[in-house]
Amino acid sequence: MDYKDTIQYLYTQLPMFTRDGASAYKANLDNTIELCKRLDNPQHKFKSVHVGGTNGKGSTSHMLAAVLQTAGYKTGLYTSPHLKDFRERIRINGQMISEQTVIDFVENHLKDFDEIRPSFFEMTVGLAFDVFATEQVDIAIIEVGLGGRLDSTNIINPLLSIITNIGWDHMNILGNTLPLIAGEKAGIIKPGVPVIIGENQPETAQVFVEKAAKERTTLLFASDTWEIQKSKVKGQKENLLDLTATKNSQFTTHNSQLIQLDLTGSYQLKNVKTVLTAIDELRIQGFNISDDDIRTALSQVKTLTGLHGRWETLTEKPLTICDTGHNPDGIQEVLKNIAFVNYKHLHFVIGMVNDKDITKVLSMLPKEATYYFCKPDIPRGLEAESLKQKAESIGLQGLTYTSVKQALQAAQNAAGDDDLVFVGGSTFVVAEVV
Repeated sequence: MDYKDTIQYLYTQLPMFTRDGASAYKANLDNTIELCKRLDNPQHKFKSVHVGGTNGKGSTSHMLAAVLQTAGYKTGLYTSPHLKDFRERIRINGQMISEQTVIDFVENHLKDFDEIRPSFFEMTVGLAFDVFATEQVDIAIIEVGLGGRLDSTNIINPLLSIITNIGWDHMNILGNTLPLIAGEKAGIIKPGVPVIIGENQPETAQVFVEKAAKERTTLLFASDTWEIQKSKVKGQKENLLDLTATKNSQFTTHNSQLIQLDLTGSYQLKNVKTVLTAIDELRIQGFNISDDDIRTALSQVKTLTGLHGRWETLTEKPLTICDTGHNPDGIQEVLKNIAFVNYKHLHFVIGMVNDKDITKVLSMLPKEATYYFCKPDIPRGLEAESLKQKAESIGLQGLTYTSVKQALQAAQNAAGDDDLVFVGGSTFVVAEVV
């Protein structure tokens, strides 16, 4: 098989969550354990940090990887889903793995796949772990795919576990209350492995405190460890943060630190606290990471790691911004950021997948905007006409378009120079415009 054939095999032969939804989610780790056993358990051959949570885990993973590679460590990064290229999921020092690496892995293990019948995600996790072991990375940042307790990545024994926050998403799989969702996310907390929780949320904090106590490990809430005194957005290009550490932090001076971050969404201020707290812990464990490494890395996360789709400016005239936020908490953060922009009229290009809490998200959106309804180009995508009907029932007005790109073109054509065009509602919508 060539690379195109190999990717086609991965996408069509086996269930994948991005295409099939909940039916692709395996409620146990048996397949992953068996596949990795046949790969000689690569997950035990490299150091790792495990990153879970509802929102922010991708940004947190990329920032942490950027800092580590800037500090001179050969750093693996596993994230999902990808936007354009399957290989975005597996990087070493910011570089995607080669097409040949993917081809060879699939060809060498076709017999194992036929016998085990792993899911797309299970196979991809096996590939990532195999690559990181073969390439002898110093450390790998491993992002949880969905949940935590039963996620395929949860067979690693990391140096550190991170859970960014808890919000409403995948309730059909993880539970219909925030404590139940938190319980699933807390499944990545392991005996003796320090854990960092990004946000101290009253509804869920006790779940993590009790789980950490049960596993006899230490727990820190990043939101209690760092305080942001000032933050400023320079255009749509970068955040300037003035941070102050509490007594819990190992940051060298403990005084106010000016950090220039090239990720501009206001929600990144929460993620930065999580990253800095994680770095404190890694320093305690012997990693040599200087303050200059931190500042250098955070000023160029996108360049160092290839991160896209987080409050990303696509064009200046008209100002066009996209963001992958798609669940209620993610949309709430998007709306906060839209409110910071000075514009005359909002043109909102929106598409969603059919297994999300669509009505709840739509009910949060501003009624004075003009909407451009479209369907992301995946089988789980909600038909544009269905989305339009649901939106109209709660007072949102707009037209349907046959593709995301057609909707974006229509929005940009209609927008004046002082208007804002926003593209979002789904990661898979953003994937078609970045």
